Amino acid sequence: MREQIIAALDIGTSKICCFIAKVREGENRPRVVGIGHQVSKGLKSGTIVDMEETETSIRAAVDAAERMAGGSPILDVYVNISAGQPVSRFFSVEVDVAGHEISQLDIDRLLAAGQENLLDEDRFIIHSSAISFSLDGVKSANKPLGMFGEKLGVEIHASTGAISPLKNIQTCLDHCHLKLKDVVLSPYASALAALVPDERELGSICVDMGGGLTSISAFQNNELIYGDVIQVGGSHVTRDIAQGLSVPLAKAERLKIIYGNCLTDRVPVRDQIDIVQIGENGQEHAMIIPRSMLTSIVSPRVEEILELVRDRIIETSLADRVGRRIVFTGGASQISGLEELAGKIFSVQKSPKLRGDFYIRLGRPNNVDGLADATAGPVFSTCAGLLNYAAIKPDEIHSISQKKPERSLFSQIGGWVKDNF
Repeated sequence: MREQIIAALDIGTSKICCFIAKVREGENRPRVVGIGHQVSKGLKSGTIVDMEETETSIRAAVDAAERMAGGSPILDVYVNISAGQPVSRFFSVEVDVAGHEISQLDIDRLLAAGQENLLDEDRFIIHSSAISFSLDGVKSANKPLGMFGEKLGVEIHASTGAISPLKNIQTCLDHCHLKLKDVVLSPYASALAALVPDERELGSICVDMGGGLTSISAFQNNELIYGDVIQVGGSHVTRDIAQGLSVPLAKAERLKIIYGNCLTDRVPVRDQIDIVQIGENGQEHAMIIPRSMLTSIVSPRVEEILELVRDRIIETSLADRVGRRIVFTGGASQISGLEELAGKIFSVQKSPKLRGDFYIRLGRPNNVDGLADATAGPVFSTCAGLLNYAAIKPDEIHSISQKKPERSLFSQIGGWVKDNF
């Protein structure tokens, strides 16, 4: 069977990662053959702030993946985006079908009408999909092909973002001799990797706790219906540790990963850890502190992030639409005790507005083959999800070509008669 080569580039605040994979024709499960990742430089909260440093990090990650995959250079890449203040919105479009049998031409005409509502000069469309169709006001998840009715409608979800961050990514890729094949919203990509097919079909929320950002996505009927970004992430926890304990950022990150815990009552009082502090003269010196001191720094910041996610879910009524299942992924989701703390935050006792407790689990890439143990964790969910997107190639309404084959005069007259009588 023929195989297609696809490449994904995760441009994150804390790391830049490149996966190269092969997909067999007729299948949609990628098999990774090349991996490269590099410490991210030149980015802040998902936004490029130093073009030269970002370019250097991208080159290093892509070069490592190419060498592992056999040395052949890649040209086209699927890239994630979380900057640009992404916004999700819904709108409905309806057209007359005059009571005749609904054909694919009618559905194409409906989606073309939806395209006109997507136009926005100030923002670019990241994703757009048909959530549900309706016939004479009755909703249906499937296309009403072959049915009869007077009014055909569709509910469309669109995610948009500011244009400038995308232009910066495009310029950076051009300098690296890479072509932007497609851009994918970061929470969308993470959910494609972390959610199992039934969760995407029945309805679930995915929360990706990254380095500089925490992103939220929601799926229902296998379609993205919400995507948003909160400007707080795991690096904020690291900075809190560095400031609270007077340790370098690299040491603070290590303390967070090895000894960090979200639950103060789960750390034994007698537990102690060694830290290396920065002295008055700039020299480092070792000392011993209670582990509970570290937990007292980590816990409030993680709790703040979870409360921000909870409040966003309440504001948007996501739980009422997709149910009460949340999957956490991303590097910061690996902090010990997160699952239990999230269970408390997302409980009715903590917030009566939720009107029901949530089922919570931790997620990692599960729809990609060939990942080594070191790259199969939640940290790499976004990059793995980009491969899933490239393999599935979901239909986007704004990408539907508006160019129609020319029809004869008789065909045009026949179409007009069908539409109006």
